Amino acid sequence: MNQDNFPQYDQPFEALSTVTDDVRAAFYKKTYAHVAIAVLLFVVVEGLLLQIEPLVNFMFSLTQGWTWLIVLGIFMWATSYAEKMAHKSHDRNKQYLGLFLCVVSYAIIFIPLISIALQYQEVYAGQEDSNLLSQAGIVTISLFAALSAVVIVTKKDFSFLRSILAVGFIIALGLIIAGMIFGFDLGLFFSGAMVVLAAGSILYQTSNLVHEYHTDQYVGAAVGLFSSLMLLFWYILQIFMSRD
Repeated sequence: MNQDNFPQYDQPFEALSTVTDDVRAAFYKKTYAHVAIAVLLFVVVEGLLLQIEPLVNFMFSLTQGWTWLIVLGIFMWATSYAEKMAHKSHDRNKQYLGLFLCVVSYAIIFIPLISIALQYQEVYAGQEDSNLLSQAGIVTISLFAALSAVVIVTKKDFSFLRSILAVGFIIALGLIIAGMIFGFDLGLFFSGAMVVLAAGSILYQTSNLVHEYHTDQYVGAAVGLFSSLMLLFWYILQIFMSRD
């Protein structure tokens, strides 16, 4: 059988915890470079989608009532599938396809929120709140960088957060569903709690980066970190938009 049919790698699949500091540093650089590429791709795709007015109107129509739960369900399935594709396959093409699917899924789900933020900026043009998106983005990236640095520098194992995060996300989903059923606004406190949950997710994903991954899994690691980053951005943006 022709070995050219198999994906080729620069080095064997070694646990990151067993390799030299130089190899580990190279892995970190590749991972965060792919996170940066995913963020830039998200910005490009989001900008293109927002130019499609029928799509924007359609996404807004889905935010009413139970249809948004269906959208969230499809989104959760798509991102979960993308993460599995990026993590479990040793085919580099499939890993990148998983990353692309994850970015597109987030770009679609963000359409209503980004549209409202842009309208908000137009209303407050010339005022401090006119830079709403850039302010939220800077805060998000700063927190993401700080949390990642804490784990990478200290090498502390945050794997214990897995069960806490699982329970937290289940509770959050339950509150979102209850809010839709009974028609109440979850408010600023919920957004703050979700920021804390997203921060915990970043610590957990970065801990996996340090302790769990193998040297060929930098694309998969980037997918997990990108998802946590976008969750953090979603709720920080909501907090910024709640300011009067």
